[in-house]
Amino acid sequence: MTLRPNALIVSSLLVAVALSSCTTAKGGGGLFSRKPSASAAFITALQGGIAGRSGVQLSDSDKQRALEAEYRALEGAAVGQPVVWSGRDVSGKVVAAAPYQVGSQNCRQYTHTLTADSKDTIARGAACRNSDGSWSPLG
Repeated sequence: MTLRPNALIVSSLLVAVALSSCTTAKGGGGLFSRKPSASAAFITALQGGIAGRSGVQLSDSDKQRALEAEYRALEGAAVGQPVVWSGRDVSGKVVAAAPYQVGSQNCRQYTHTLTADSKDTIARGAACRNSDGSWSPLG
């Protein structure tokens, strides 16, 4: 069977449309989905984190790396275990303290050391875990 050029184009478009509606096993939407991942919502809840209030100028991608490190440290790092990240001209290390209770919420104090231009800037803060798994900064 030979396909005419128009039929070939239509067939190719139908395959592309079918593939674009596929979803991943993790429920992340289709190939061209604009829906953010669940972890993106959790990171957004940190409201810029303590790295964002450190005074160190960060690119958008470095801000994202810093916030992801803060979230990972708060969510699951052992007490005192550093969660490290590095960007283009800056790097960081987040260390969370022991969890404590405020009402019914689990909270943690943490330190974020940012290194830029061979200079360390230390930011300190605390956050509490919400029922949806996100963390909200205190103060």
